[in-house]
Amino acid sequence: MDWYIPILIALARVCDVSIGTVRMILIISGKRWIAAVLGFFEVIIWALAVGGVVRYLSHPLALVAYGAGFAMGTLLGMAIEDRLALGYRTVRVINADRDHRVTEAFHAAGMRATRVDGVGRSGPVEVAFLTVRRRDLKSTLAGVQRLAPNAFVTVERADRASGVDFPPRDPSFIRRIWSKRRHPLVRK
Repeated sequence: MDWYIPILIALARVCDVSIGTVRMILIISGKRWIAAVLGFFEVIIWALAVGGVVRYLSHPLALVAYGAGFAMGTLLGMAIEDRLALGYRTVRVINADRDHRVTEAFHAAGMRATRVDGVGRSGPVEVAFLTVRRRDLKSTLAGVQRLAPNAFVTVERADRASGVDFPPRDPSFIRRIWSKRRHPLVRK
């Protein structure tokens, strides 16, 4: 076996597993056609990797390269998917602090939120629901933390969001909303 064969096997596995990871997320997000195209390339690369391992089955280094490629492909696929940040998340904020109205602050920031009055262990609470693009989740949670630091917050994956006017896709939009200098959710 030539010295570069295990490297090729590992690289093939890195490629096909990372493509497969992204493909599964696309399937869950409802992007069927893109997922099908990725699946086409994934299975071709996989066949090449398996062919290499089968051909050099008697060499333990080929098997190690196959396994290592799978592990690295899983990590790379997760990193790619994390960077793409596809889909939506529903944020639920349970706020017992009557001095900070979370829903009103969301509305003032130009975001759509739904408020439900509830009763918690210590009395009345405000429950605010907000659906955001996944790529905006981190900044949304940071804004909630600054506004109502004692609120209980949960995040769930939302399959689809329809009938919702999301803010423009301008990446600076969320930064403007949650900037520390003129933060619309923090009272002065």
